[in-house]
Amino acid sequence: MAQPKRPDVWAKARAARTLKDAHEALGKVMPAPHAAPSRWQVFYRVSAEVYAQVAEIDRGHHHEALYWAKREREKGEEIARQLDAESSEDGEDE
Repeated sequence: MAQPKRPDVWAKARAARTLKDAHEALGKVMPAPHAAPSRWQVFYRVSAEVYAQVAEIDRGHHHEALYWAKREREKGEEIARQLDAESSEDGEDE
């Protein structure tokens, strides 16, 4: 028997057509403050994609959406660097 399809929690964010809609939708899928860094990394990566898409659609907020896309991308990249550094440190103990 096929398992029921899990709802795409990102669907509303990916469908955002205005900066306001993106902010609202992303706020609803934001991980808890204490969530694992890997969850935050995914959140920032997808958020950057959403804001970049909105920048092309919501032309009145083009530059602001680009700012948010860059900000989210940089936050995700910083977490990736931290995770890489931690995994490198873990490998040194072996």
